Amino acid sequence: MATLLLFTPGPETSADVLPALGLLDHHVRVVPADAAAVSRAPVADLWLLDARRDLVAARALCRNLTAAAPVPVLLVVAPDGLPVLSEAWGFDDFVPTAVGPAELQTRIRLLLAAGRDGEVVTTAGLVIDEGAYAARLHGDPLDLTYTEFELLKFLAQHPGRVFSRQQLLSDVWGYDYYGGTRTVDVHVRRLRAKLGPEHESLIQTVRNVGYRLVPPASDSAPSSGSAD
Repeated sequence: MATLLLFTPGPETSADVLPALGLLDHHVRVVPADAAAVSRAPVADLWLLDARRDLVAARALCRNLTAAAPVPVLLVVAPDGLPVLSEAWGFDDFVPTAVGPAELQTRIRLLLAAGRDGEVVTTAGLVIDEGAYAARLHGDPLDLTYTEFELLKFLAQHPGRVFSRQQLLSDVWGYDYYGGTRTVDVHVRRLRAKLGPEHESLIQTVRNVGYRLVPPASDSAPSSGSAD
């Protein structure tokens, strides 16, 4: 199961934009189709862009998306919009609104496979290979769930920076997540257990604020946080 982010200009569900999505086992998040949404887009494996109506606006946003991050972009277009599509838009693939679930699943799978050359994050003895969805600690593999991997990767990408629970919910779980901030605490506790007693302090609690990943070089520095 992948996490898909759908940019659409209207207050519609993902099934309204692309009915076949409702038949696939993916986590779909819906956000407004505007430049501001691009800058605060939560973590996702693939971006879908609703280009069924305003093609001029969709083309501009598509260019913004491809410039913002190395995330595959799948365009959703109505049949009468097909003649105006060109490579200048910058999308990776497109599907018509009437695409069937089998074809849609195949296109998503191929796009994700093509994008597996993701970044490798290395910090504090951690090696997180985004492309292979694998994480190692001092050479030993970590058996992480999808969300645990995304949370650890996000913290490792910003070592030393403190994130509130609400920020982590927005950036890792997504803006449409309806659970409470308690779920962040649960996942941090599970991550620490998998890091083991010797390394659980890599993820530090900053009282009344949230969490941060602390590289070993920072361990000797004064800190207001605790590992509890």
